[in-house]
Amino acid sequence: MRIAIATDAWAPQTNGVVTTLSATAEALRQLGHVVRVISPQGLTCIPCPSYPEIRLALSPGAYVARELKAFRPHAIHIATEGPLGLAVRRYCRHRRVPFTTSYHTRYPEYLRARWPVPLWCSYAWLRRFHGAAARTFVSSHSLEAQLCAQGFSRLHLWRRGVDLRRFRPQALPHPGLAGLPRPIMAYVGRLAVEKNLDAFLRLDLPGTKLVIGDGPQRAALLARYPRVIFTGYRFGDELVNLLATADVFVFPSLTDTFGLAMLEALACGVPVAAFPVPGPLDVIEQGVTGVLHEDLAAAIRSALHLDRQVCVRHAAAFTWDAATAQFLAGLEPIPLALRATLAVRRTSVIIARIAARRQED
Repeated sequence: MRIAIATDAWAPQTNGVVTTLSATAEALRQLGHVVRVISPQGLTCIPCPSYPEIRLALSPGAYVARELKAFRPHAIHIATEGPLGLAVRRYCRHRRVPFTTSYHTRYPEYLRARWPVPLWCSYAWLRRFHGAAARTFVSSHSLEAQLCAQGFSRLHLWRRGVDLRRFRPQALPHPGLAGLPRPIMAYVGRLAVEKNLDAFLRLDLPGTKLVIGDGPQRAALLARYPRVIFTGYRFGDELVNLLATADVFVFPSLTDTFGLAMLEALACGVPVAAFPVPGPLDVIEQGVTGVLHEDLAAAIRSALHLDRQVCVRHAAAFTWDAATAQFLAGLEPIPLALRATLAVRRTSVIIARIAARRQED
């Protein structure tokens, strides 16, 4: 099967969307499918306001048309609602080509955290964007219920996974954390207002707070919390070693749609402390792999007593193979007759261009 995935978020960005799409594309290829990721790489872009790591492609319509006509996909999935996602949506709508979308980010809540944008306005736009899709993929049952309440329809569950070959318990602690006061309470992710980091960092708790990641709030957080250890982004084995050395993983976000970092922490044997909101509610087994509580300090203290080996076993149920099977099940195949029509159109365009060049000669 030839699968086109359009995304405004792609490498070298570090976020859950990129991790999810990269892992899914690799799993699809391992199954024998041919995947074309249509991303902003190589295009003229501008930085996304308040999230400069994401590059927004300028006028990508012609590029999208060339890519899709050349690739001739059997199914098209639009992962993000940015300029590339809009261009692919426009291409498909104009040609009556079916497509699917996914809802990775709670943009209404993110926008409201930064600017006075009413939730109803943002949700109305998103309903229109996703309403044209055959199905919209969501990462959890909690998110599905929330979007249903906002008037979304044709939702399909597409859960997430964790790379168990990489994220695993470590025999030796990270040398950079040796001698630090215990417990070590770790956060991994973007440092931005929607992550609600103040709810964690302002807590008066014994031990060491460790923040792994970067983002627009880093300078302000450094100034407010000088006793917190900020490492910046870390990758590969170093990230795993830092994470596995922690005693508890703290996930203070109230707006994430899933929270891949929680799965990565569990796979390293680290229990999770979080608020009882969508994302944690769908990942954490209360009192077994983590503690969800309105009082985050209480959740942290309780999570420290949980069995780390149970956390590892729980994470093993979240595989990218299982997640990719759900992805495949939700795709909407482009009918053969329509694919043939698009191929004829492309051939006609090529013939017309050749004829025009001959006339010029």
